[in-house]
Amino acid sequence: MSTDEPTPQGRGKAPEPSGVDLARVALRAAKEQARARGAAAQEKKQARRGGLRSGARADGRDPMALGAAINRLINERGWETPAAVGGVMGRWPQIVGEDLAKHCVPQRYDEDERVLSVQCDSTAWATQLRLLAPTLVARLNEDLGHGTVKLIKVNGPGGPVRRYGSLRAPGSTGPGDTYG
Repeated sequence: MSTDEPTPQGRGKAPEPSGVDLARVALRAAKEQARARGAAAQEKKQARRGGLRSGARADGRDPMALGAAINRLINERGWETPAAVGGVMGRWPQIVGEDLAKHCVPQRYDEDERVLSVQCDSTAWATQLRLLAPTLVARLNEDLGHGTVKLIKVNGPGGPVRRYGSLRAPGSTGPGDTYG
């Protein structure tokens, strides 16, 4: 074979673009440059008029839906876990059951220690919740993600109300001062 012989189309180098293909590429490049120049000119014109103005097309200044704005804020600030735990506190009756929810209310969540504090209205319900705590921790972690809640801290009812009045011994701190 000599070098003067033509090569078949399937082998060797790719065919060179023809005049029509070169014209299409040049037209596409010219259109992109014109768009870029037009956008820059439009921004300059709007800046001279006193700032950017809203138009018919969507841009970054358009209002967002409330849910999308809240989700964006939660993600930007890193509040995913506290928001999820707050959702659990709102769904507490569905998670623990109606009977337990009537007597035990979640109070707060410590994100650093991953402890959920729950207040019960009687010692009997506090004991019941302490027995159910491992099951509830597993259910909460299944709902929120592994390791979100490590412990449920159960608080029983508070002490009696301290009443102040004329029949009180001087220096007394209330009903708890006799239990020494």
